[in-house]
Amino acid sequence: MKKFFSDFKAFIMKGNIIDMAVGVVIGGAFGKIVTSLVNDIITPLISMATGKVSLTELKWIIKPEAVDAAGEILQKELALTYGNFIQTVIDFLIIAFSIFIVLRVMINAQKKLEALKKKEEEVVEETKPEEPKETELSVLCEIREMLKKDNNQK
Repeated sequence: MKKFFSDFKAFIMKGNIIDMAVGVVIGGAFGKIVTSLVNDIITPLISMATGKVSLTELKWIIKPEAVDAAGEILQKELALTYGNFIQTVIDFLIIAFSIFIVLRVMINAQKKLEALKKKEEEVVEETKPEEPKETELSVLCEIREMLKKDNNQK
């Protein structure tokens, strides 16, 4: 059992697991923001255009409910609630569009950062002092100096 917990601890301490956990938390918060955008701003505008209070109220009644004289429901209505489907599709499209925008901004920022780094590296390379190139004469002079040292040591 001790080995199990030590393996579990090693597993959760891996960098990618922690990154994933942070992503899930941020994703949950982002989902709440988008849900609020849809429910509090976009849906009322669509409802105003359709004349309904909420998109989720849109339905096609296949068989109406049966009610007795006392007002009790004998049989529930059978309906296709396509308004829920439309609402879910709108939620999905807005979430997908929002994620697309965020990723696009991040990718463009990363490309700009890489371009700046590359430009900086080019500037650094250009400013390095060039080492003097060895010519035949300089090589011959070095050989002569080395020969003089050898002759003086003998």
